[in-house]
Amino acid sequence: MLSPLLANKGFRWFFTAQSVSLLGSAMAPVALAFAVLDASGSPGDLGVVLTAYMVPLLVFLVVGGATADRLPRRTLLVAANLGSALTQGGVAALLLTGRYALLPVAALGFVNGVLAAFTTPALRGILPQLVPGDGLRQANALLGSVRNATKILGPSLSGVLVAAMGGGPAIAFDALTYLLAAACLTRLAPLNGPSDKRRSVGLLTDIREGWDAFRRIRWVWTVSLAFCVVNLVQVGTWQILGPELTRQADGEAAWGFVLSARGAGLLVMSALMYRLTVRHLLRLGQLVSVLGALPLLVLGAHLRAPWLIAAAFTAGLGSSVASVGWDTSLQEHVLPHALSRVSSFDDLLSYIAIPVGQLSVAPLADHFGGFQVAAVAGVVYATAVLAPLASAAVRGLPHGAGARAPVTVDAAPTTPPEPVGR
Repeated sequence: MLSPLLANKGFRWFFTAQSVSLLGSAMAPVALAFAVLDASGSPGDLGVVLTAYMVPLLVFLVVGGATADRLPRRTLLVAANLGSALTQGGVAALLLTGRYALLPVAALGFVNGVLAAFTTPALRGILPQLVPGDGLRQANALLGSVRNATKILGPSLSGVLVAAMGGGPAIAFDALTYLLAAACLTRLAPLNGPSDKRRSVGLLTDIREGWDAFRRIRWVWTVSLAFCVVNLVQVGTWQILGPELTRQADGEAAWGFVLSARGAGLLVMSALMYRLTVRHLLRLGQLVSVLGALPLLVLGAHLRAPWLIAAAFTAGLGSSVASVGWDTSLQEHVLPHALSRVSSFDDLLSYIAIPVGQLSVAPLADHFGGFQVAAVAGVVYATAVLAPLASAAVRGLPHGAGARAPVTVDAAPTTPPEPVGR
């Protein structure tokens, strides 16, 4: 099933690099959390370290997107992976030598967040340079399978390693995976870089043109806005209220089964997406995204663990379709020289509401009750993901051979195009 895609040497090296890097990245959060808590004894320190990573990731996303459209993406990814290896190696060294201090660990986390802001848009932009257009869905499905498998395997491996040796070795392993990923990426053949005209344009001009491209493509900003609302109500509710509400109903162990069930749903569907062929992939992704509201609604209804586990598995199925559909749609319909910039504005709009939701969910739960907040979050989630289907641009976006031509948008057109629609 996978041999035709992996026969492509460039994709094979990229796939190997991503597999190695994703495993390390899946292990790192567990290792970092326990390492910082063990070394400092303060949950506040962990909050500072996590915030130090998230803030520059959001702030520098659009700069990262513009840079990924200006420079050869292979070079940018190699440099970012080497930089991440140094930052994670620095954190590991501080922990292994018993010299933990909040300021240097937070500073290294800040740098790592900056590097992630450059990596994310480049990763989405490089895939169409490696895979023909008719193979993008399969490539995204295969990468999604690895990503979801590491989400299941990585935390467990990290937990075992932390229990046996401490957080330092696990973070050192993450640093090593970045080095291995960089080595794999150097094996890619040179890819087409920006034109001389593109390199002569200033960075701020590039960012402005990226914003113009983003706002002109109706289906992109419509879906991005919907997931801004989704992340506002879902991330904080799920991450903060979810464990506590599940513990009240069924005990602490149940939450682990819930997370594993969601991961299993993601993995099963990402494998199935390799063979699934539909004419309107974005439309399908939005329709099944509504399944992501089920766990919140089950939490809000105060149902027992078996129902929540089933809902989490079902939500994983829907989220996987939506993820593959979204990445493939962007790669099929946005011109390569603007893809990283458009992606960066999509990511920024989608993620910027997460801290707001995380900070507000606890006060809301104190005032209205946790189960009530979860139920309302589920209703808002379902409404938000279905709302973009009111747009013909979302419903009618084609997928597959010949999909690109009717809906491409140049980052700097002579005459502004009409918004995408049918």
